[in-house]
Amino acid sequence: MNRGPAAPRPTRRARAATGCAIALLVVLPLVPGVFATGSPFGLIRVPVESIVVLLVLALVPWRMPRLAVATLFGAFVAIAVLLAGIDRGYQAALGMRFVPLDWPQLGDAYGVIAAAIGTTPASAMFTLAAAVIAAICAALAWAALRVDAAVRGFPRGHVALAAVTAAWIAFAAAAPPLGAAAPVAAAASTGSIGSALSRTVSALQTRALVAREIADDAFADVPADKLLAGLRGKDVVIVFVESYGRVALEGDGVSDGVQNVLRAAEDDLAGAGYSMRSAWLTSPTFGGVSWLAHATLQTGVWADAQAVYDQVVQSDRLSLSAAFGRAGWRTVSDVPSNTRPWEAGATFYGYDLLLDATNVGYRGPSFGYARIPDEYTLKHFADRVLADGEPPVMAEIDLVSSHTPWAPLPEPVPWAQIGDGSVYAEQAARSPSASEVWQDPASVRRAYGRSIEYALGALGSFLRNADDRDLVVIALGDHQPAAIVSGERASRDVPVSIIAKDPAVVDAIAGWGWSAGLRPDGESPVWPMDAFRDRFLAAFSAAR
Repeated sequence: MNRGPAAPRPTRRARAATGCAIALLVVLPLVPGVFATGSPFGLIRVPVESIVVLLVLALVPWRMPRLAVATLFGAFVAIAVLLAGIDRGYQAALGMRFVPLDWPQLGDAYGVIAAAIGTTPASAMFTLAAAVIAAICAALAWAALRVDAAVRGFPRGHVALAAVTAAWIAFAAAAPPLGAAAPVAAAASTGSIGSALSRTVSALQTRALVAREIADDAFADVPADKLLAGLRGKDVVIVFVESYGRVALEGDGVSDGVQNVLRAAEDDLAGAGYSMRSAWLTSPTFGGVSWLAHATLQTGVWADAQAVYDQVVQSDRLSLSAAFGRAGWRTVSDVPSNTRPWEAGATFYGYDLLLDATNVGYRGPSFGYARIPDEYTLKHFADRVLADGEPPVMAEIDLVSSHTPWAPLPEPVPWAQIGDGSVYAEQAARSPSASEVWQDPASVRRAYGRSIEYALGALGSFLRNADDRDLVVIALGDHQPAAIVSGERASRDVPVSIIAKDPAVVDAIAGWGWSAGLRPDGESPVWPMDAFRDRFLAAFSAAR
């Protein structure tokens, strides 16, 4: 009986290509699960996404629709890998999950990396990442079409595909009753995109809650003559020390030097007539995204995501700076890391003067992301703002020399020699670079500790040298440093201190129970950072 010509047997190269395609279909859709769990054992599973695309392709008789299906499949998995990778990075660096609504933050992340390692390497890194995502999309589209062709050409190919599908369903059904921690049946890519969508929906639902919190403002209608009456005539400066977290005072390999700097500062400031009280605040962020902490402290709204921050700064919520402005203070923002106009600084926070890297006259070298040394920032502020004979002033100053990657780092300079910053000319070149520091975790921790010592030393120098008997400083950290320094399960607590020469200032907060000095300890109160604004305004505003 004539059965016709036998189908040509696949060549060795063809079999190798099909084997490679099967490997891609098995491994790549599982990558989001590896990012989610941090375990490579997530690759030893069977992805449902690949089974589904092969089933769909088997039902489509035309070539062009099959190409479209395969391309959509590749794009789906590539997006899942991208979202899972970003989410993993957010959890490692910031201790939070990535919400797609926060995508503008990725530009800020690029800026931090570029400042640390240079624009060219940072651009190359991001270009490589984009190329990898595009390659995943193309490779999976090709693999799906290749395996589909093999199934069609194999006499029992559809039977084999049906058997794999049935096995996946059986494993998926059996895993929950058996309590399997890592079932063979997997849907990692689908889970990654589903999780991102769920976080997005949750963030949108949060907007309604935040709107009610913004509107519920006990101090919105306090008359200007009552607002902050207890601080009339005083210059009030909020100083955020970048990455100044609890680990700086309690962490092994970090705290000894910081404690010594604070101990010496306490002695010096007490001798100069200052009183000091300290406690802990729990920051809404971890490892970065400092502006969330700034907004939380200033507004009393818990801004733990970019979407919440955007909602707050587009509202009429009363910030501390706006409250001081309403009560008659000149208000100043000093953010030496800013190189572009900061719209929210004027439109929401209401600052009369915005100082940044472009208008403070600095002529020294750049120290990476922390372009301008903290000492220069404070000296320039003291000379230009405090000494201009127009008190009172309220300011927020951001000290950024302790910003990751904590290298290169400036060295202390005598106050009178700071000048236009030219004195720092040789320092950046002789300081260890970020690439040198980040060769091992112990080196990173040492560099972090030195950066905090420098920042606190600069603040102490400012307090000793600023000729202002009515100065009140609120000094605090914005967040803990990244997990490589803080540890995987670290708290989000940061130190906060109020420093003033007038004893009446610390008397007004006696009921807070804060510790004497600049070093809060385990017995010091721990407040959520959003509690500060209302307690501060209540302590220093007159009864209505």
